[in-house]
Amino acid sequence: MKTIKKILLLLLILFVIAQFFGPEKNQGDLASIDPFLVETNPSQDIQVILKESCYDCHSDVTRYPWYNNITPVNYWLAEHVNDGKKHFNFSNWVGNSVKRKDHKMEELIEMIEEKKMPLTSYTLVHQEAKLSDTQIKAVVDWAKQVRMAYSLEPKPE
Repeated sequence: MKTIKKILLLLLILFVIAQFFGPEKNQGDLASIDPFLVETNPSQDIQVILKESCYDCHSDVTRYPWYNNITPVNYWLAEHVNDGKKHFNFSNWVGNSVKRKDHKMEELIEMIEEKKMPLTSYTLVHQEAKLSDTQIKAVVDWAKQVRMAYSLEPKPE
């Protein structure tokens, strides 16, 4: 029994020490999203949906919950955010080709229509991020309009 107590004490000490370390936070400037908003011109309703359901994982601006201060949870969340930004980053819109932007909007439509986004693991804690059928339709309709605008832009030769 003494061995178990020593192991538990050692694990507790390691857990406490680990709390002093954590990944870098994703806390960029909200203005980094402005070029995307200007170019794609979402309505105010769509902007609210994007902010509540998308920005935390798909931009340089993340609102962290209280439990992000607990290691190892903070590493798990950081991995989620980094992976999300790899697939679609609202803060990194400038400099992408029209073809790439169109493709990203196509992926956005697909993921939302198939209800793969926002992730269930995210909406369990962030109930406000769940999208209703009406919200899904609104976002998809807006994204299709954006894609239509991209299709009208001249293609480089």
